[in-house]
Amino acid sequence: MNGAHDLGGMHGLGPIEAEADEPVFHHEWQRRALALTLASGAMGKWNIDMSRHARENQPPEQYLRNSYYQTWLVGLEKLLLAADLVTAGELAGGQSAAPLPDDLAQRVLRAEQVAGVLGRGDQFTMDDEITATFQVGDRVRVLNNHPTGHTRAPRYARGKCGLVERGHGVFVFADENSKGRDKPVPQHIYSVNFPARELWGADATPNDCVMIDLWDGHLEAAD
Repeated sequence: MNGAHDLGGMHGLGPIEAEADEPVFHHEWQRRALALTLASGAMGKWNIDMSRHARENQPPEQYLRNSYYQTWLVGLEKLLLAADLVTAGELAGGQSAAPLPDDLAQRVLRAEQVAGVLGRGDQFTMDDEITATFQVGDRVRVLNNHPTGHTRAPRYARGKCGLVERGHGVFVFADENSKGRDKPVPQHIYSVNFPARELWGADATPNDCVMIDLWDGHLEAAD
């Protein structure tokens, strides 16, 4: 979607200040926010792309005002409400009115399981035998559309042309996965090389480029 989260390539936002010896968490509540997000996700009521969209889907002033983990909490609250796991009253009061149903209680992520779950990760490659739409060396254009849902195509690249440099195989199409489909949509992913001047005009440096991984659903053949 077009939103305040998609700021790539924009001027006027100030420098990115790297913090020396930055801790993993600056405050204890941030540690708890991460734990709540992981534990809630283990119930299987949403996928990672749905959670990304929940975080992105905020008014721009709110998104830019929030810290990183504040945005995580905003997204988690939306997901919990949409899945009918909590009520607005329970969120406001900080107390559950009823225990979890037995099927969800059995999926509780316990502390001793966390390291294994994080180490295992998720599987997003797919074994579907589908034909690649593009080949290495093909000239492609990013579709110039403005989706209302989650998309992995950055706004600064839409309508721009580049060359396919590598095919990565078949993966879950994140844009469709964010809609909560029962069955993931398989598509090929490609690394596409965009010259900096194609993206940002004649003022960009002539020898620079940006490599962007994009799905079939983001691309069309360029003339």
